[in-house]
Amino acid sequence: MIAARVAKRYRILSIDGGGIRGIIPAVVLSELERQTGKQTHELFDMFAGTSTGGILSLALALPGNGTAARWSAREVVDLYIQHGPEIFSRSLWHRIRAAGSILDEKYPDTGLESVLKKYFGQARLSKALVEVLVTAYELEGRDAFFFKRRKARATPAEDDYPMWKVARATAAAPTYFEPLKLKTKAIPGYYALVDGGVFANNPAMCAYADAHRFEEGADIVMVSLGTGQLERPIPYDEAKDWGMLEWARPVLDVVFDGVSDTTDYELRQLMSDGRYFRLQTTLDIGNDEMDDASQTNMRALLLKGEELVNDAQKDGFFKAALPLLTT
Repeated sequence: MIAARVAKRYRILSIDGGGIRGIIPAVVLSELERQTGKQTHELFDMFAGTSTGGILSLALALPGNGTAARWSAREVVDLYIQHGPEIFSRSLWHRIRAAGSILDEKYPDTGLESVLKKYFGQARLSKALVEVLVTAYELEGRDAFFFKRRKARATPAEDDYPMWKVARATAAAPTYFEPLKLKTKAIPGYYALVDGGVFANNPAMCAYADAHRFEEGADIVMVSLGTGQLERPIPYDEAKDWGMLEWARPVLDVVFDGVSDTTDYELRQLMSDGRYFRLQTTLDIGNDEMDDASQTNMRALLLKGEELVNDAQKDGFFKAALPLLTT
């Protein structure tokens, strides 16, 4: 008798966008590392991330000494706590010049770029410890754009970018930071990139499609981490009279939130075999703004991360997921 072929297991970690709210999934991953005694890159074959999720994915895939990652998930939590105020800061002159954030982006990119260069150095995408998929949107070509380790290794002259620039591109949320002009040896000469959250704030479906193409027949396991479900309603009596100016910031939240929920719905239908895990929490304390890096709000986000861990423990996530991730 010929033994049945056992499908290769392919483990995907997907992390939503959400600015400073990236503290929440970072806390969850810190607990995952604590319970398994392994670094995150040892538990997954692929990281997918958008915006803050892209930064997390790249940081956890950054090589350190030997086969170890440079940063643990606990250290990435500290990245947010220590450097959040630096990333989301602006001078009085910038406030005046931008007229709040009406005439220019809300924040200069100097703080963001300084932190990314410090944490990523000159490491390039091709050196990531696992497959990585990070989203962005190309403005001039009007197209979804994906940074991938796979592409970086296949065509290094065109696609092997410094990790800090990949992180900078995916973090360029419209109205918050200016787009990144990324020079390339490809035909366009450069790409004009903004946050991939405009089409995939939850990149799990992008990762799922990628795995089906390149890991055909694999037994896919997906862990998808949210950065907090928005709770504040948009009252009809206010929104009905809004024009472009009033809608500029709220519509971004609506798009990001709606995309994340839709992706979760789609994957629940496609992966109904106990291989899909979505961890999300409601933002009923603290501020749901992506850029509130006050000490009070960051503490609230830490508490929400711990609450999500406790809920996941009660709901059996660790009991169900860990065997699939570690064997």
